[in-house]
Amino acid sequence: MPPSAVIDLNHVTLTYTLPNGTPKRVLNDVSLHLDRASMAYLIGPTGSGKSTILRMLYMDVFPETGTAKIGDYRSDMIDPGDVPMLRREIGVVFQDFQLLPDRSAYDNVAFALQVTGASRRDVKERTMKALGEVGLSHKRNHFPHELSGGEQQRVAIARAIANDPWVLLADEPTGNLDPVVANEIHKLLLGLHRQGMTLLMATHDYRLVKQFPARTLAIMNGQVVDVDPETL
Repeated sequence: MPPSAVIDLNHVTLTYTLPNGTPKRVLNDVSLHLDRASMAYLIGPTGSGKSTILRMLYMDVFPETGTAKIGDYRSDMIDPGDVPMLRREIGVVFQDFQLLPDRSAYDNVAFALQVTGASRRDVKERTMKALGEVGLSHKRNHFPHELSGGEQQRVAIARAIANDPWVLLADEPTGNLDPVVANEIHKLLLGLHRQGMTLLMATHDYRLVKQFPARTLAIMNGQVVDVDPETL
């Protein structure tokens, strides 16, 4: 883990243009800090900016003012050519899985390693290790359409952790799952955090936030504030 493995937003502002041409301020002078190996939920209504904050951290969007920092990378200093390097050091999990439909579970995970230039032996060892961590070694040859929603999300998590990232950004990871499966996926993510991984999870599932309490950051009117999960 890099010694500066922290997450920082420093006075970040971002405005989107709505389809009708009207500007909408999504984030307004937002600052937050997460230490290495910590965990936090990011909550707020749809459109409040949860996904935007995560996208800033993996440098998919950039703030108009202020800076986003993750590990050794800063939004105001990063070279466009270094963005792929950043994304190899972090793990990202999406609500809609984003698996390649024509590849097996094994190949979906292996692909994330192959693009880094890892050796064939290293790809095999790390892919099987990641699938084992999510409990899907026995379904490594199954294609996404042969897997349940929960299993597809497990493959997506395996893909995200195959590069042994120090941080995992999860964007509504249980949003498409029923409550029982959502609990299983949530526990899996918490287990990864307990092993030392920094975890920032955007979610609208207050049931899980209350059941598995941790630091909770709420986006309210473009601001981020700490809230007590028991009050949700």
